[in-house]
Amino acid sequence: MARQCAICGKKPVAGRSIVRRGIPKKKGGIGLHTTGITPRRFIPNLQHVRVKLPSGQITHLRVCTRCLKAGKVMKA
Repeated sequence: MARQCAICGKKPVAGRSIVRRGIPKKKGGIGLHTTGITPRRFIPNLQHVRVKLPSGQITHLRVCTRCLKAGKVMKA
């Protein structure tokens, strides 16, 4: 389970990086033109933390920062 949050299951998502050139029509130009589309990945911000489980056991988990901030994990 590499690059996946142990709590919410968040994992990398595929996307595209779009390069545009020109000035928008709103600003007086002739419009934006797409000059390149490159595939990319949006990778979650995972942290390797020591977690105290409800059973009282302490273990290491990969957890995203959103779950840490929301308090879904009890740090050991």
